[in-house]
Amino acid sequence: MTAMQRIRHWHAQARRSRAIHLALVWGVWLVPLFALSARWFGIGPACAVVVVAIAAVAARVWRGVRRLDREWLVRRLNALRSDMDDSADLLFAEPDSLRGLQRLQRERLQRRIEAGPDSDLREPQSWRALAAGATIALALTVGVVLWPQADRIPAEPALSPAPPVAAAPGQPRLIAQALRIEPPRYTGLPARDEPSLEGRAPEGATLRWRLRFEPQPAQAALVFHDGERLPLRRDGEDWSAQRALAKSSLYRIEAAGAPQAQSRRLYRLDLIPDRPPQLRVLQPERGLTLLARGQKSWPLAFEASDDYGVAAGARLRIVLAQGSGEQITFRERSVELRGSGDATRKRFVHALDLAALGFAVGDDLIVQLSVSDNRAPQPQTALSPSLILRWPADPGSEATGIEGMVKTVLPAYFRSQRQIIIDAEALLAQRRKLDGETFVKKSDAIGVDQRLLRLRYGQFLGEEAEGEPKLPTSDSDDDHAHDGHEGEHRDGDRADAPAPADAHDHDHGAPAAAKPVFGESGSVLQEFGHTHDHAEAATLLDPQTRALLKSALDQMWQSELHLRQGQPQQALPFAYKALGFIKQVQQASRIYLARVGPELPPIDESRRLGGDRAGLARREDALATASAADPLPAQLWRELQAPASQPVDYAALERWLGANQARVPDPLAFAAALAALRDRPDCGECRARLRGLLWPLLQPPAAAVRAREAGDARDRRYFDALRQEAR
Repeated sequence: MTAMQRIRHWHAQARRSRAIHLALVWGVWLVPLFALSARWFGIGPACAVVVVAIAAVAARVWRGVRRLDREWLVRRLNALRSDMDDSADLLFAEPDSLRGLQRLQRERLQRRIEAGPDSDLREPQSWRALAAGATIALALTVGVVLWPQADRIPAEPALSPAPPVAAAPGQPRLIAQALRIEPPRYTGLPARDEPSLEGRAPEGATLRWRLRFEPQPAQAALVFHDGERLPLRRDGEDWSAQRALAKSSLYRIEAAGAPQAQSRRLYRLDLIPDRPPQLRVLQPERGLTLLARGQKSWPLAFEASDDYGVAAGARLRIVLAQGSGEQITFRERSVELRGSGDATRKRFVHALDLAALGFAVGDDLIVQLSVSDNRAPQPQTALSPSLILRWPADPGSEATGIEGMVKTVLPAYFRSQRQIIIDAEALLAQRRKLDGETFVKKSDAIGVDQRLLRLRYGQFLGEEAEGEPKLPTSDSDDDHAHDGHEGEHRDGDRADAPAPADAHDHDHGAPAAAKPVFGESGSVLQEFGHTHDHAEAATLLDPQTRALLKSALDQMWQSELHLRQGQPQQALPFAYKALGFIKQVQQASRIYLARVGPELPPIDESRRLGGDRAGLARREDALATASAADPLPAQLWRELQAPASQPVDYAALERWLGANQARVPDPLAFAAALAALRDRPDCGECRARLRGLLWPLLQPPAAAVRAREAGDARDRRYFDALRQEAR
């Protein structure tokens, strides 16, 4: 046997030893698992559970064996055999990759392995741990087998006598019946027997029928009101069936050859829905709480209740909102809470450490608790209202003194002044690399940006944009500075520009104390033309914020002046002052909405003069009588009022019931009344019962205006006198 063959043999022995040990360690737990599964679910489901567990154990053993790879083999050979000279890796290397000394060492190792004794590469196994695990598994198995089974549900419900039914000789009669209702395990409710084959059951409950006929029918089934059939299986003298209750339903028992009275009998099953958990906030008392002076923590208390049980754990979602305006950041985290109390009502209490959360001035702390119930397989979750703890900002910088609608979002271009400063400083840094003409052009371009920003801010003080076309009046352009060049003249020549609200681009408010003269164009425009709002009235800002913005505009004028003249160094102080005023405007964080009219949609010009009248109503068309929203119930109600000889559209009623389940208080009562009328069309009592169920669903007639009474002779003389006086 060559050296490599001996090494492979040793390696295979080590792998087999590892596989056997792992299979024993994990396999001993299959016995108690099978015992528990068989007790809870039965033999069939227990076998399926064990098969899945065997596959999991096999996967675990395979992963453990794979760890004994070539690297492990090299380390094991070097550790157990001193004659390997810590070079066992040469035995597995490619021959072409080895050099002179490496080849010589490899041949030496091969000769040592071939001539030496066998090596046991198996790792020592912990048989003591295996024995302890086997003992525990055996004890669990014995405990499961010997545990008292007094509360175990019997395999079959006990039979009780069925109501007698008249039947001809040879017709199968129902002589004994039983219905077992097994609620879902998570509800904690015990199983019960219903001898009448009717009852109320929780959602997802398992229903088990057991029926006995005499004589035995050829076949039998349960037929539900929605058309579903559940075949009954014969087991000796009894017939049985099983089904999970998903909705309320009506059903009947159909057996081959059974009397009609027995087959027409309806049984009702009402479903008890599993309601989601209910959450109530105990502390704080209000949804919005302001931080108290010296408060270090925020205590929270919630109470959760459920009809079958609340989960022991809940999740508290915490959101910290920091910043103002458009610069708001959110940080979110969650905390697991454990509740105290009984199964159906738990109390969750927690106190938030404000310092640990980084809560600071002007921040908002929002929390919301989510709780689940014990419903299986999919639990239901309820969310509490959002609770807010607010640390009010410094009121010194807030603008007050005007009433109006508050808008808490600032325009996006309230951040552009900083970019102008950055551009100006970058231009100064490149001054030595640029010639004089290029430097002045770039400075002038920044000045244009400063001008555009100033005009944007000026709109918030009631100013109009510069460079607009003038009105075609007969007055001279000297009186009204509407010429577009006037703005450019101001940009280049004014060194000490007043506040924008005082230096309006054009003078709509010129002295016009004279009485308007009929026919003059100026008078017509003054009376009916465009009249611009005053700067003190057309504003989005309160007076204090407007004063800050006016100061910012003054500094922008000076910054623009020096930038347009190629002097960015002299413009930077004014730009920084403008930025400071803008920051104060941002901190005010109160902007009032302008009072503007509605924005009508644009007119579609493509349809003009086309003659297309599609979609237009004809005025000469007569008005059509409006039909009822849902005339079918009223129609069926009238059909049921007719004599029994006239047919009733049962299919239409069934379709209407299927489409209007939410409108019907008790759909099963409708289905039962409809089934009774179908079986006995001449039954007047059945018709009356169905009409009574339809009556609350009829649409009440619209209220009509009653004509005024004519009155007596004195009233008529009075009305005649009024009509004569009107003529």
